[in-house]
Amino acid sequence: MDKYLQTATVNRQPVYLAGPTAVGKSAVALALAEKIGGEIISVDSMQVYRGLDIGTAKPTAEEQARIPHHLINICDLREAFDAAQFVRLAQAVVGEILARGRTPIFCGGTGLYFKALLEGLGEAPATDAALRAELESAPLEQLLEELRARDPETHEKIDRQNPRRVVRAVEVIRLTGKKFSAQRSAWESATRQPLARFLCLTRNPDDLKQRINLRVDEMFARGLVDETRSLLVRGLAENKTALQAIGYRQVVEHLQGERGLAETVELVKARTRQFAKRQLTWFRRHGNCQWLELPPGEPAQTTLARINRALAAN
Repeated sequence: MDKYLQTATVNRQPVYLAGPTAVGKSAVALALAEKIGGEIISVDSMQVYRGLDIGTAKPTAEEQARIPHHLINICDLREAFDAAQFVRLAQAVVGEILARGRTPIFCGGTGLYFKALLEGLGEAPATDAALRAELESAPLEQLLEELRARDPETHEKIDRQNPRRVVRAVEVIRLTGKKFSAQRSAWESATRQPLARFLCLTRNPDDLKQRINLRVDEMFARGLVDETRSLLVRGLAENKTALQAIGYRQVVEHLQGERGLAETVELVKARTRQFAKRQLTWFRRHGNCQWLELPPGEPAQTTLARINRALAAN
């Protein structure tokens, strides 16, 4: 029995596994959970929605039977979900897992959720439903212009291809009368040492690109188009957050006749690669984590042995 597994029976503090899409987090988390008696808590802003299965690479029924998973399939498509709700639910789940004598393993790629969980939510106010609806119906360019006028710093830094982020920034400014950047500065600028049990997985860019391309091909082969068609009936188009999920948005455009299927597949691959790059940038800039690069073809069990050594050293 390795050193970490020996101490795991008494050290049940949560483990955090982060990283970009398709890096291999889920396989590693499953192997780790089986090794140390853990349960997995999803840190994914889209896996919370029921029905968004194929496009979010949600754990399969077989994987959920192997290891308990939490914070997936907890919202209807017509419901809103944010970081504050995630933190509240995650804290409750951690208590339940610890009470069972098991180890919580957080696994996902939503950096803001990790940040909120580990460092708090900052001073930003809760979402205002009426204001949020008004902003989501406004043209993106109009919101960006308001952001440029009221908070130039955030306007320069924000991902302008992500309407959800823009809407939230403008929402906070309107609710508080203060710059979004000023409210987040203390939260984001402090110098921190990497957390001992917070690991961020990465790969060689060419390897990650190949894995992303393969994943997207598999998603379409498994029926992403049909899944999206059924989700539209259930309200996908009305949920501006869920509709931003990569894959679904592009397939909706395909179903509306904007482009052919082959072009849509390639577009989803490109958008996913761009998203993975943004995730890596976010974790390097904001995530106080230890980095672990996964070589091409390395089995999850081999990765697990290296994770055990990293955790045992702390």
